[in-house]
Amino acid sequence: MILTKQHSIRNSMVSTKPRVLLTNDDGPPGPESPYIYGLYRHLTTALGWDVKVVVPSSQKSWIGKAYHITEIVQGRYYYPRDPDGKGETSHTSRPLKDGETAEWILLDGTPATCANVALHNLYHGTIDLLISGPNLGRNTSAAFALSSGTVGAALSSSLSQIRSIAVSYGTVVHPTPSTFREPAHRLAAGIVNHLWSNWGKDEAGLRNGEVDLYNLNIPMIEQLLTDEGLTIVWTTMWRNSYGRLFKVILPPKADAKPSVSPAGPDSATAEPVNEMQRGIEVHSEDVSPLVFKFAPDMRGLVNPLSTSVPVGSDGWAMLKGYVSITPLRASFAEPLLPPEGDGERTWKIKL
Repeated sequence: MILTKQHSIRNSMVSTKPRVLLTNDDGPPGPESPYIYGLYRHLTTALGWDVKVVVPSSQKSWIGKAYHITEIVQGRYYYPRDPDGKGETSHTSRPLKDGETAEWILLDGTPATCANVALHNLYHGTIDLLISGPNLGRNTSAAFALSSGTVGAALSSSLSQIRSIAVSYGTVVHPTPSTFREPAHRLAAGIVNHLWSNWGKDEAGLRNGEVDLYNLNIPMIEQLLTDEGLTIVWTTMWRNSYGRLFKVILPPKADAKPSVSPAGPDSATAEPVNEMQRGIEVHSEDVSPLVFKFAPDMRGLVNPLSTSVPVGSDGWAMLKGYVSITPLRASFAEPLLPPEGDGERTWKIKL
């Protein structure tokens, strides 16, 4: 485990500026996507990077690296404004109006779709680095990361041999004070800058023996506002699991409210964990056995026992209030040896 002081991240210099694609799974700026515009402004203004933005037209959390292969993907142009990035949409590209800062693209597709379409159709051959996020909520541990549209977009990009970083802001305080945003953006931009100019090696990497992608998690806590800032650690991924994600419910009504925020169970608009467990209480005689709603039991994922989380993992870092950086391979991991464990690849089992 390597600890890295924040000042060294801030002072990291890059020899070349990457051409960047920024995407997410929370959609365009709004209550469920409060972070993307702030990071965009830091990347373009503080770092001076050329950043293209292609994001889903609506919330697409917990969708992983999915592609909707039978649907037509349509898009619109989006024109954000200061200070929060809210803006107008247009079916055709047009010049910027007064106060508009950029032209983005919204696609009616998944985060992975946005990444692939942008890389191969919209900006083919011109992107050096994909940044996915910042997600509203953590993506620490396998249970979250394997479900995450944020990580899914980064996986999609890395499978196209593009350097990729998934960025997530872990919700710890409900509601998260808006004062945490600027220091989080500065820190995220500094870490991304450092990773770009000091990209890790992995002999099994898809591109030039490099790390395929990084998963970055920043806890949104009070220490962001201090001069010392947050400790930054290299981590492994916590290999955890989850149980029930759905509940049997009454047949849905037209005005029924969702049992969990579309942005996911760790979002700023999600119910507190103890409330989420309550779900929808119904009597057995009222329940259809084949009507289900997403109502996950998140107690062990959001608030795990410290003794259950391996030291040095991303889940451990979130519990400690540390920033975690986890190098990943764009593959399902495999054991180092065959199942027999003796180094032989030929089966010795008689069927």
